[in-house]
Amino acid sequence: MTVTSNPAAPTKRVKGLGGTAHWTTRPVTALLATGLGSGFIRPYSGSWGSIPGVALAWAVWRLGDPWLYIISTLGMIAASIYVSGEAEQVFGGDSGRIVIDEFAGLFVCFLGLPAHWHTMIPVYLLFRVFDVAKPYPCRRLENLPGGWGVTADDLGAGVYTNVAVRILVAIWPGWFGV
Repeated sequence: MTVTSNPAAPTKRVKGLGGTAHWTTRPVTALLATGLGSGFIRPYSGSWGSIPGVALAWAVWRLGDPWLYIISTLGMIAASIYVSGEAEQVFGGDSGRIVIDEFAGLFVCFLGLPAHWHTMIPVYLLFRVFDVAKPYPCRRLENLPGGWGVTADDLGAGVYTNVAVRILVAIWPGWFGV
């Protein structure tokens, strides 16, 4: 058994999807941070991890209660900040395995958009483009400490995606069921 920077937290090496993960005594944190394991799928773990994030955000969004969606979005953001910060200790920094931040960003993407299944496609694609490209100020947001930095750039990508999809809805309202 090896020891992390925290001598009180022993680390076990456990085979997981896509490779070896460093699981500490916080398996729930690791499970949540990896989007129930979707963050282990290689290559492009962020893209794979965004698929269940889109599905979850869209499912809550389709319930049709805007207040429930806003509260869920705030809860997902808070969970992402906390879990990502803890997961940095499990995986050693902002690991590609951590995808709960994608979930939070995707919840931001759907805010106020039409509740039509066609919306999922551009949201997913544009979110991945903005998350990878990291337009200003997203890249700088990564420098925030702990879970804030892990999550903030994805929230920025979510805002960019939301605005871009709103433009698409204005151009092609019929395609989005408006």
